[in-house]
Amino acid sequence: MVTLVVATTTDPASFGPATALLAMPGWQPGPTFQGVSSFLNGEVRLLQHDKGIVEEDDLDRRWEEVTGQVVDEIIFLSKHTAVSNRPALTVHPIGIPHLKAGDVPPQGGKPGWAALPSPRMGPWLMLLKKIAQSHNLLPEFEITLEATHHGPVTSKPTLFVEIGSTEEHWKRQDAANVIAQLVWEGLGLGGADAVGNWDSKSGSNKVLLGLGGGHYVPRHMDIVWKKGTWVGHLLSGYSLPMEDPNQSKGDATSKEIGGTWKVAIKVSYEATKAAFPGGEILAHLDQKSFKGWQKNAITEYLHELNIKIGKPGDF
Repeated sequence: MVTLVVATTTDPASFGPATALLAMPGWQPGPTFQGVSSFLNGEVRLLQHDKGIVEEDDLDRRWEEVTGQVVDEIIFLSKHTAVSNRPALTVHPIGIPHLKAGDVPPQGGKPGWAALPSPRMGPWLMLLKKIAQSHNLLPEFEITLEATHHGPVTSKPTLFVEIGSTEEHWKRQDAANVIAQLVWEGLGLGGADAVGNWDSKSGSNKVLLGLGGGHYVPRHMDIVWKKGTWVGHLLSGYSLPMEDPNQSKGDATSKEIGGTWKVAIKVSYEATKAAFPGGEILAHLDQKSFKGWQKNAITEYLHELNIKIGKPGDF
């Protein structure tokens, strides 16, 4: 079983960390296929291509076809953009489960799909903060989760690690070194144990499925910081489109409310459950981000799917 770390030469926030990672010991050249070059180190394969990071679909399947090696997980290195232009180091799952057939994905992926979320997300967020602190990037850089969004299409547990939020930050060598160190330590390339290996029988097996809130999911992240919990998909409000013809009355049932919110929840739950075999998936709602009728409908639908709802203390 191998881990793919994917970078692109077209993005300095991807190429910089990849270059810093390749400067560490143990790398050897690997096969080149379909315009993608590779480097090998233990059970890790660093792939580098010349397209946008979201444009190369099915790299896990393609690597398996070329090499016969089974892919266990994928980690993408990328830039992050934000209107605030604030320096940030981010971690997030991918998918666009709220889009419907015929919609054009703005940043890769396929409508109605969510990748398996990497179990490393929560533990790596904690490790990222520790490494950033040791490199004196705090408090200048914010360390944060992001909600589930964009592609590319994958079939194995997937994680994006990003540097934001402007070209100046994307090119920062200190930020690149932090991300490289995260991957190095997080995957155990230095000889220590990897960080974030899922084991349902070791410690807590509760997994947070975040629903609601903004793109940086602050209420869900509060729990992660305090509890160190496992993290599944994180669906912000824009990924839960709800159309209620009776919203002024506030008495509509979940069956009467249109939109793709149900599909988004179901697909994200199923992907999270598959990524954490034996785990207890708990939906955590950002209560204040929903109107009353929205919260009632979501709660009703979660009960229909037998998805437990967790409060902060439950994690």
